[in-house]
Amino acid sequence: MKLISELVEEVRYLVEEKDGKKEVFIEGVFLQGNRQNRNNRIYSTNVLEKEVKRYSDEYVNKNRAFGELGHPSGPTINLERASHIIKSLTREGDNFIGKAKVLDTPYGNIVKNLISEEAQLGVSSRGMGSLKENKDGIMEVQDDFYLATAADIVADPSAPDAFVRGIMEGVEWIWDGGILRQQTVEQYKKEIQQTPSKRLQQVKIQVFESFFKELSRK
Repeated sequence: MKLISELVEEVRYLVEEKDGKKEVFIEGVFLQGNRQNRNNRIYSTNVLEKEVKRYSDEYVNKNRAFGELGHPSGPTINLERASHIIKSLTREGDNFIGKAKVLDTPYGNIVKNLISEEAQLGVSSRGMGSLKENKDGIMEVQDDFYLATAADIVADPSAPDAFVRGIMEGVEWIWDGGILRQQTVEQYKKEIQQTPSKRLQQVKIQVFESFFKELSRK
């Protein structure tokens, strides 16, 4: 299984008052089905609906659906970096609308400060799943998709640069006998590291495309 992240750049900020204390929320489309995204991936709405139900039952409804600030390199949630907690995730057509409360944690307070400075933030879902290329060359996320978090808070754009950053971290995630393990991607790292700067963007795209072709053969 591969670590899969998807970026949504437009979320709304909400400030609500409870017992005289202001609470900050982010709200917007966290997941989107039946639509090709800029990472050349598509999720069946049915696959998302099934997984959102599990995630909601096991995490959202039990007040343990945390998200982090930034782009973590793996599928597990690091509570030291938790910045918000997802309070709801509901389907509207092919979209899944999420609402998350920003926490009074070190990273949550960074988010609040960024919001107060009118920074434009986005959210990025993070999950595990298999990919299969369809006849149109689009990578379809398979029904083994497992949602780790519906939303991390991010400020940077998606692939291919986000993909390249992940490759440079050298980590690919696989299930091995029910245990989540890391697998190094040395070939891609070496190719990027040895590329002259004037050709770097072209090679990034080539590596990105090559990676997904390899996935389709597995």
